[in-house]
Amino acid sequence: MIGAIIFTLIQVIELYKWVVIISALITWVNPDPSNPVVQILRRLTEPVYEFIRRYIPTSISGIDLSPIIVIFALIFVQQLLRNII
Repeated sequence: MIGAIIFTLIQVIELYKWVVIISALITWVNPDPSNPVVQILRRLTEPVYEFIRRYIPTSISGIDLSPIIVIFALIFVQQLLRNII
């Protein structure tokens, strides 16, 4: 039972990693903020980015590193969960 819950958490984290990656890639093309896909991606990622930005200065030469920090943190949590199984 616990294994199934941990497996589900790992899959949710994997999905969220892709959301972060897609969100970061979309910012390169200056998307239309009224686009529903862009709005959903921002709603899913901005709260986490803001949390990271509050504690770590993430802007270097105009490049926001918070998506990279989030991805590394998610990979770390995934590895912890995999070691529990």
